[in-house]
Amino acid sequence: MSPLFRRAGPPRDRLVTLIRKPGCHLCDDAQVVVEKVCSELGVPWERKDITEDRELYEKYWEQIPVVLVDGRQHTFWRVNEDRLRKALGD
Repeated sequence: MSPLFRRAGPPRDRLVTLIRKPGCHLCDDAQVVVEKVCSELGVPWERKDITEDRELYEKYWEQIPVVLVDGRQHTFWRVNEDRLRKALGD
C-alpha cells in the first residue's frame, strides 16, 4: 500500500487534508467544517495551497476546495459535516 494512503484507524491515526487557495470563499467555508469536525474527533488535519504546489494545482484546480481523508479524495466544493464525521468513523 502506498504511504500516501492510510488505513482507517483510531482518530489520531487518521489525516484530513484540505486543498485550497487564497481568496476562495468556499475554501474558507470548508476549513471551518474541517477544523470543527477534526477538533471534536481528535483527528489531525493539514492545509495545502494549490498555488504553492504545481502537482496539486494540475490535479485539483477545478475542484477546490478538495478534502482528502487518509490521502483519498472525500469531497470537493462543499464539505458536509455529517458526511465527514461518518468518513472518520464517528
